[in-house]
Amino acid sequence: MSASGGTKAIVAALGANLAIAVAKFVAFAFSGSSSMLAEGVHSIADSGNQGLLLLGGKRAKRAATEEHPFGYGRERYVYGFLVSIVLFTVGGVFALYEGYEKIHEPHGLDNWYWPVGVLLFAVIAEGYSFRTALKESNELRGEQSWAQFIRRAKAPELPVVLLEDFGALIGLVLALCGVGLTLATGNGVWDGIGTMCIGALLVLIALVLAAETKSLLLGEAAGPEQVAKIREAVVDGDTVTRVIHMRTLHLGPEELLVAAKIAVEHDDTAREVADAINAAEERIRAAVPIARVIYLEPDIYDEATAANGADPAKSPGGR
Repeated sequence: MSASGGTKAIVAALGANLAIAVAKFVAFAFSGSSSMLAEGVHSIADSGNQGLLLLGGKRAKRAATEEHPFGYGRERYVYGFLVSIVLFTVGGVFALYEGYEKIHEPHGLDNWYWPVGVLLFAVIAEGYSFRTALKESNELRGEQSWAQFIRRAKAPELPVVLLEDFGALIGLVLALCGVGLTLATGNGVWDGIGTMCIGALLVLIALVLAAETKSLLLGEAAGPEQVAKIREAVVDGDTVTRVIHMRTLHLGPEELLVAAKIAVEHDDTAREVADAINAAEERIRAAVPIARVIYLEPDIYDEATAANGADPAKSPGGR
């Protein structure tokens, strides 16, 4: 996995979640807090999610085959989508169920200092993991807002870890509120309400992740800046005079397919056209290094045909 895949952030989150999960289950055993149980399951789910992301990154490195001629780069999107499903079912739905049960059969907390101590430890550990994810994301985010970064990122790992860690920190605050109100009032219903809130939060994050990774699975084009660079690189003003049609598609986070119909002069020889195409491909790869699969089709530009606009009944880029 490349640096942009956020391996450091994933490993940091994995280590933090495993340690936190053990501590939460110990606290649940001594206190009986449903918030602790829900948070423990949440941490186990998060640990599994990080394992899935690492596995997806490893499987995406496999070489292309005859059956999959464009490689396995999209495996990272598949495993990112699986993460959203795991977070929804194991984390969110379980927490909602556990909170419902606690509200209907409330009971106080035993050894309250266990859940409070573990939650404070978890806040520190999750804060470290979240800080690592923020640091790695900032190297790629540029001038984008955080919402734009999560929406537009082509590598799914960092947005997943960011949302998981953010959700974990909010969930810990909710768990602290539930435990604190239970201790203050002696009513275990508050612990159940805190657990329900954690479940609703996890379901919401899972839905956001599912929507974003689904878009990547369907196939997203290159970003506007990359498209502009490709268009500029194709045209040399001599043999290649303009781009008639162009389509881009991410085959993976670091692999881009470019297909374009380019205008050449009508009196160019076959050798001149072939050399122009080869030169244009070199310019594209120099401008956008992740453009690894490039198909350029030469054509004669006709202003009258272009003025009629694209025919939606024809294939994209066709004539």
